[in-house]
Amino acid sequence: MIVRTLEEAEKTDRKVQSKTWDSVRLLLKDDNMGFSFHITTLYAGTVTRMHYKNHLESVYCMEGEAEIETLADGKKYQIKPGTIYILDQHDEHILRVHKEVKMACVFNPPVTGQEVHDESGAYPLVVD
Repeated sequence: MIVRTLEEAEKTDRKVQSKTWDSVRLLLKDDNMGFSFHITTLYAGTVTRMHYKNHLESVYCMEGEAEIETLADGKKYQIKPGTIYILDQHDEHILRVHKEVKMACVFNPPVTGQEVHDESGAYPLVVD
């Protein structure tokens, strides 16, 4: 059994920061569960372009307000507490944060823990 707290993980290298967000990776590839689980905070007033070419992601909003736009079709969706969005087609998207958001995120395949977005907005795929 694996037991961790968010508070403990925030004080370790499981917390990764970028200009527009920070993410606490509670479950990682080396935990051998087949997915990773993160609590991610995106800062108010930021715009982040992402394109997970190598991962599928599900995101559940716990706090805040944002808008997500899928770039393939220009559709925009409002994100608020209780909203889930699933990037099941490796959707390239932009997230515009109106009020700081806190999200629970699941990645498949799992990330190793220190990934940050590359120039295309993706996380690299780590192969054993």
